[in-house]
Amino acid sequence: MNLGQHASFIVAAYVIAIAVVGALVIWVIADSRTQKRMLADLESRGARRAGEREP
Repeated sequence: MNLGQHASFIVAAYVIAIAVVGALVIWVIADSRTQKRMLADLESRGARRAGEREP
C-alpha cells in the first residue's frame, strides 16, 4: 500500500483518532465505576432511588 507523500499525516491522524477513542472508553469505564461506588455509598446511608416505595 502506497500512501504517497502524505503518509505521515495519514498515519498520525489514525493514531490520534485511536488514542482519543481509547481515552474516551477509559474515561467512560472509570466514570461508571465512580458512579456505581457513589450510588452504593448513598444507598448504604439510606438514600433511595426516585420512584422507589418504602418497604
